[in-house]
Amino acid sequence: MTDTVAREETGAAQKWSGRNVPRKEDERLLRGQGSFVENIQYQHMGYVHFVRSPYAHAHIKGIDVSLAEQHPSVICTMAGDEIEELLQPFFQIAPEPGAEIRDYPLAVGKARFVGEPVVAVVAKTREAARDAADLVEVEYEPLEVVVDGQRALEDDAPVLHEDAGVNVTWQGVYDYGDIDSALERADHVVEIDELHFHRFTSTPIETNGAVVDYDAGSGVWTMHCNNQLPAVSLFWIASALGVPFSRVQLISKDIGGAFGNKINSYAYLTLLAALSRKARRPVKWTEWRSEQIASGNHSNERTFRDIKVPVMNDGTILGYQVRAIDDAGAFPRYEPLGGVIWAQVLPGCYRFENARVDFSQVVTNKAPVSPNRGYSRLQHLWMVERVVDIVASELGFDPVEVRKKNYVAEFPHETPNGCIYDSGDYHRCLDIALDLIDYRSWLGRRDEARAEGKLIGVGIGSTLDSGTNNFGQSRLVNPNMPFSGNNEAANVKIDLDGNIVVTLGSVPQGQSHATTAAQVVADVLGVAPDDVTVLIGSDMQRNVYSGFSGTIASQFAVTGLSAAIGAAERLRDDIRALAAAVLGGEEDEVVVADGVAMIGEDEDRSIPLAGLAGMIHFSTAEIPPGFENVSLNRTYVYRPPFEVPDLETKTGNLTLTYATQIHACVVEVDPETGAVQILDYAAVDDSGTLINPQIVEGQVHGATAHGIGAVLTEELHYDEDGQLVSMNFYDYEAATALDVPPLKTDSIESPSPFTPTGAKGMGEGGGAPLHAVCSAIQDALRQHGGGVVTDSHNPSERVYRLLHEPENSRAGIRVGNGHDRV
Repeated sequence: MTDTVAREETGAAQKWSGRNVPRKEDERLLRGQGSFVENIQYQHMGYVHFVRSPYAHAHIKGIDVSLAEQHPSVICTMAGDEIEELLQPFFQIAPEPGAEIRDYPLAVGKARFVGEPVVAVVAKTREAARDAADLVEVEYEPLEVVVDGQRALEDDAPVLHEDAGVNVTWQGVYDYGDIDSALERADHVVEIDELHFHRFTSTPIETNGAVVDYDAGSGVWTMHCNNQLPAVSLFWIASALGVPFSRVQLISKDIGGAFGNKINSYAYLTLLAALSRKARRPVKWTEWRSEQIASGNHSNERTFRDIKVPVMNDGTILGYQVRAIDDAGAFPRYEPLGGVIWAQVLPGCYRFENARVDFSQVVTNKAPVSPNRGYSRLQHLWMVERVVDIVASELGFDPVEVRKKNYVAEFPHETPNGCIYDSGDYHRCLDIALDLIDYRSWLGRRDEARAEGKLIGVGIGSTLDSGTNNFGQSRLVNPNMPFSGNNEAANVKIDLDGNIVVTLGSVPQGQSHATTAAQVVADVLGVAPDDVTVLIGSDMQRNVYSGFSGTIASQFAVTGLSAAIGAAERLRDDIRALAAAVLGGEEDEVVVADGVAMIGEDEDRSIPLAGLAGMIHFSTAEIPPGFENVSLNRTYVYRPPFEVPDLETKTGNLTLTYATQIHACVVEVDPETGAVQILDYAAVDDSGTLINPQIVEGQVHGATAHGIGAVLTEELHYDEDGQLVSMNFYDYEAATALDVPPLKTDSIESPSPFTPTGAKGMGEGGGAPLHAVCSAIQDALRQHGGGVVTDSHNPSERVYRLLHEPENSRAGIRVGNGHDRV
């Protein structure tokens, strides 16, 4: 059955998908009845606190835990020398030399970033563990520090990992089309010396945490945690422990925000497993907020150098050439996947035909990074949008018209590296966004405000975000990776009492899995969402898993719901076949609706689904011949139609769907202080077919707030000694309601031709605000010296410098004639 036919068959009878069904999760969460890590308690549980390195780079000369172990409440301690004997180093995704990096959950031999765990202390209370940790004495020998990605590439830079011998975890050149020819034939070449995407993080309400219990009799660890990608985390945890996957049971239920940051918590889970085994009791760790900010995984910092952009007189942009240096922090961990995932959106929303990206990823003496709401695409798309705005500014093009001139207009669209943009209408989304902010009116008011000494700027952020990754792209950075494609599993059954029960392999962090899964299953089985129970969270003993199960890359609307639909359709087939045999009819005559299976519209020839369930579970002697193996319990694995990319040319379809976010904003810049105030803001999304529009809108609001915080207030700044300056909420200014203006939102629906429901996933969405606000600031600066926005983070002091020293930023921008090879 083709995807199109499948969508037509299920879509014709849909009654619940596409509607704002109230969230099934809300009542228990609002009543305080959620199940979070902090709710998990065991008898005789130990509490863990870490001694963390105060140095960014230092040899560990000695550790004395004797005073801590004399504390009456201390159960045990553990340091790097012991962990090195108990565990294998975590496996590395990177090929050599990055593969040689030896990564453990505690510092072994030396510390490589401020906040790296050096010693773990287990005590009978959380307070006692923290007090005893202060009694641990560690002797350090400070070493030279490297906190700049470009410095890390230099021959005389301090080397973080002696086993690898270099700071480069991965390097490669991506070359598509013919950028050299494009630069030669272009009417103009715009050169940009440097753009910089800053380091920031997500600040979820719930920090990392876990309760881990080792059962010595079975040799099984039970881990209650808030890891958002448990099936994948098993690769790291089980291999480090040296045990089969079956010996590690991960249970994730409610998660108070993750945004990608809680993928890399496997390092702490592995350490807690070793501690529970040593302590002979369950152990619990809850991350303090200062720990979360300092070492709870940051987003990648990326510098873009030596950018060249060929442009024609009519505003057609032919592509770009760039050298990218990605700072992964002290340990690669989930990296260097970020060295390829950006390639899913190589040209952004544009029809660029030529691109060359020389990509290097390095380690530095900063906290490790992790996926963060638009992982790797966030940085790259910001660069592409900056390029478009700078081209428009330098060559005198209208920023709206230059976008429309270069936007992809026909779908499906194949990018130069073989990705397939499935559907969309970028022009329409932009027009809607501009209408929402009354764009023409603001242009007039901008001129009036300038006469009054105020600077008003209007900006655009064009983002598309890939969903449902093809993990075969990992082979572009390491050909020996064992995985490719992507998949998700689900189970749908009629329970003993006749109720519909759905079990998912995916872990939600606020995306309303229970609600949307109930909607699509209700449509297939002819019941109401209230008649469908969805088992939320993950339990490795109970749930169904298939490889990359999870909400990563906004894939749940495609993989998770498609798996649920597939399982429900197979269950419906069983219901029809069994009902036909019981009622004396043909399968194609059976209608399943309102909890009943009947022959056509003949109510005298009908049976409730509960009656069929009773027959299967209790009255087995009544089962018709030939149906002895029917269980009314079906599992389905949805596998997107992926192929392994071509490793030689670095081409192939790297993802299945593309959601669009076009944002427009208006800012006022105070020329005396550089303070930026957002006056108006609009966000228009295209997520394909919407299962629950209200849930999507909520995700849009959250993503927009996240991006606004990043561009205006949130930055993880390290000094030259590797000390994180913004260690807490006093210095790390997470966005609040005072920073985020009222949002105007709208959406269009362009169903994907490649998914069973037409859904594309909402997309990460956090990147568009960075583009839009930077664009608006740039527009305001054009009226006051013409400074150029070259950084993704623009607090008032940076904007002030751009206003009053515009020549400094302009020195890195040049425009020449392409025919002269400028």
